[in-house]
Amino acid sequence: MLSIRKALVPKLRLASRAVNKAALTSIHLNHTKNEASCIPSSNKSIMHRCFTSSISSKPSNALLSPSFINMNRRITMCTRAFSAETSDDTHTQEDLRKVHHIRNVAIVAHVDHGKTTIVDELLRCASETISGKAKQNETLVMDCGDLERERGITITSKVTRLDYHHIGSDEMKTINVVDTPGHADFAGEVDRILTMIDGVCLVVDAAEGAMAQTKYVLSRALKMGLKPIVILNKCDKDDAWGRIEDGEVEVELLETFDSLGANDEQMDYVTVYASGKSGWATLDMDVARKITTGEMKFDGTETSMRVLLDTILDNIPAPVIASNKGIYDPDQEPFAMAATTVGRDNFLGRLCTGRIESGSISKIDAVALIPRDMTPDGIKNATLASSNITGMFVNRGVLRTELESLVACAGDIVTLAGVPDSIAVGDTLTLKSNPIDHALNTPPINPPTISMEIGANTSPMAGMEGTIVASARVRERLYSETDNNVTLSVTKSETDAERSVVHARGELQLGILIEQMRREGFELTVSPPKIITTKCELTGQELEPFEEVTIDVESEYSGTIIEALTGGRKGLLLEMSDSADGKTRLIFEVPSRGLLGFQSEVATATKGTAVVNHLFLENREYAGHIGGVEKGKLISNDNGKANLYSLANIAKRGELFVGPGEIVYSGMVIGENSRAGDLEVNSVRAKETTNMRTQNKEEKMVIPPPKRFSIEELIGYMNEDEVLEVTPKAVRLRKAELDPKTRERLARTRKKQMMAAQKSKK
Repeated sequence: MLSIRKALVPKLRLASRAVNKAALTSIHLNHTKNEASCIPSSNKSIMHRCFTSSISSKPSNALLSPSFINMNRRITMCTRAFSAETSDDTHTQEDLRKVHHIRNVAIVAHVDHGKTTIVDELLRCASETISGKAKQNETLVMDCGDLERERGITITSKVTRLDYHHIGSDEMKTINVVDTPGHADFAGEVDRILTMIDGVCLVVDAAEGAMAQTKYVLSRALKMGLKPIVILNKCDKDDAWGRIEDGEVEVELLETFDSLGANDEQMDYVTVYASGKSGWATLDMDVARKITTGEMKFDGTETSMRVLLDTILDNIPAPVIASNKGIYDPDQEPFAMAATTVGRDNFLGRLCTGRIESGSISKIDAVALIPRDMTPDGIKNATLASSNITGMFVNRGVLRTELESLVACAGDIVTLAGVPDSIAVGDTLTLKSNPIDHALNTPPINPPTISMEIGANTSPMAGMEGTIVASARVRERLYSETDNNVTLSVTKSETDAERSVVHARGELQLGILIEQMRREGFELTVSPPKIITTKCELTGQELEPFEEVTIDVESEYSGTIIEALTGGRKGLLLEMSDSADGKTRLIFEVPSRGLLGFQSEVATATKGTAVVNHLFLENREYAGHIGGVEKGKLISNDNGKANLYSLANIAKRGELFVGPGEIVYSGMVIGENSRAGDLEVNSVRAKETTNMRTQNKEEKMVIPPPKRFSIEELIGYMNEDEVLEVTPKAVRLRKAELDPKTRERLARTRKKQMMAAQKSKK
């Protein structure tokens, strides 16, 4: 159960808003007597009881009821309508510059909250309004690529176009739905994609409530002033409706919005009750309850996914045409589009996707490229790179289709083919005949927090399992990744000319990149990750990134989690709350260094029941040494195939990473030692065969199954003197120095350096 203090916080907040809004409404009532019916007397009494209960610190159930929350929203709409009457002239010019038939909206959701299913239903519903029947077995827009389907997360931002006939209108409406990654490691995808949209749909599992993975994207959207819509999905789950009727879900959402800095207008979000799996949606809570309990069957119109499409059209603002001026003809509005994503097609050439801010473009036009850092004077004097547009496309589902119209206008999101080869994310495309007089503003790129060295495979098995083994090809592939993935940066290594240093936002982003290259046939050597530190400009102190970590785990393992994070990892426990289903939510602040390797450790300690989400907070003072004694490893001292006889004896000394018949070599890590320090073992030696016979039968040998790691887990698991060997067929952990004598000498040197550093600090 929530603590008394935590339960009072949202109630006091709601009560104060109710009083403020009631005061504004009373002013409105004095001016307009006809509006006196906007607040029913029953709601006024509810407001009075809620306010008095908040002052006397006695919680009232009325504060938690959806009717009270909806009443607050109606009051705000009344007061806002009064202010709108006095400013009609102000909005007239802005309305004239709106593109009323287009809506650009992003969909945000936690893992397994039903985002993919809802977008699939929207695609089918939109196709029904045009062709009269739904498309069956259509590839889902959210499940693009093998990695996204396997991991169940969104890695790259995607846009799909819905052409829809709005109820009561003959005009075709266009809704561009943007899928955004929820993980903070893909912050670059989020920052640039949010510049194309005017609103956001937050999908929340009604049984679980708002989760941590949606916080980053939602916080960025709220800071940009975007209008939110909340979709309570999976309302037909057994434990969902009780939370909705008690107001628990609404209170959690209000707390989340308030903690992320939402203003009053954003707090007045519209709530849609839905079940993506069953294909229904409604704005009426009573109707949703009747459908859930079986009292009412949902029909094909009033409770279909058209309700959500209509809600988007009614509540998400239309895109506004930017007021830009051209260099050669200031009176004519120039074409301007910022490059959000770039790519290449073997047949179409260079591709660029973005939202048209002003003007229009056709297939025969010639475009010019303005780099993002070019000044207005530079635009007038420089010779801009130019090319002819060879095609205009939009995405429907996962398919890229040619735009039916001959001209693409402002407010729409399109893909242009044939753009200049030098285009990069954030650059501005404009017409060559009348270029815009300035580069469009694009969001700054967040600095990286982690780095690691990647090079060609240098193990004894180099060239045996992959097709691309040259270091030049590896470096070329890494540089090509930075073309569209703007949060990655690549530099040459200062210690090894054959390696490249990759700077990224986190372990997951690096793991995804390495996994993609492995599947493309590359053989790689990956060094341990290093957290990027900075210097404070005022104090000169060393700063490192800190993160907020939210963990949902079974209550019996909460003590294990607290001990693991608050010990050697230097974490600080901020909040601990229990839920009715026997789970505990723990919130920590931890240095990013303290999270390296934590994912695999917590999965083992909690038997895979813990759900870990983390979000970057800020750079703080360096926390000092993190971690205790490094885990010892079992290291092979011979080459060949691992033998069952040897592995059975080695398994008594620790946990194995390899199984019988797998190839090993000297210096390869084949297991974890149960004691501190590394231990060299021979896993190749077989049992001697002799002519001696005994009456006893041959002993049957059984070993436990080997522990397998993903690439992200190994990135956080390996020690400083180890590297990762990645090939299309296997991922192996080995020592950076394969010779045992050299390793021993280097270990002594490191020990002396650590002792000297500790003495100097004292």
